[in-house]
Amino acid sequence: MKLYYAPGACSLAPHIVIAEAGLDVALDLITWAPKRVTSSGEDFYAINPQGAVPVLEAENGEILTEAQVLMQYLASLAPAKALFPTEGFAKWRGLETLNFIATELHKGTGPLFKKPTDEVRDATHQHLQSRWSLFEQKLGDKDYVLGDFSIADAYAFTVMRWSRMFKVDLSGAPKLEAYFLRVQARPGVQKALTEEGLPTS
Repeated sequence: MKLYYAPGACSLAPHIVIAEAGLDVALDLITWAPKRVTSSGEDFYAINPQGAVPVLEAENGEILTEAQVLMQYLASLAPAKALFPTEGFAKWRGLETLNFIATELHKGTGPLFKKPTDEVRDATHQHLQSRWSLFEQKLGDKDYVLGDFSIADAYAFTVMRWSRMFKVDLSGAPKLEAYFLRVQARPGVQKALTEEGLPTS
């Protein structure tokens, strides 16, 4: 298997899942400019016409895209690690949480990557503050959002790194700081951060 990634992008989430699951997956760094190419110089658009990471090349050669799908697939390869609930209402709650992260937090951060005007930036910050407050409600007093560490935490951690990078004020959701540090301290997370050349603290 192979994961195509860019450091700190949403591909960090499945990279964390790979490390947590102990899976043997090769990493292929995508260079964005002047062209989007693999580490061997192959045109990345030939692999994923969307031109976006993450992309997972499965053992059978199939190509999977979309972070939340990749993470579920990877979790299914290491069932003993129990990285995502597979039955009962817990499964549906897990899917609900993944979709919330994808649509409200991940996509909600998008405008900040596009050199927004002050007005758009401020509106995006306000929106994210309200969305992260809702995530904090989902977290409650648990260590991890679904109870035990899961792919949802890998995803939330990745997206929260962006909010911290863009200095979104999350003081209105005070439990999130301890949550972020708790996830960051996990050996699998540290391994993925180190492999991507990102700060580990």
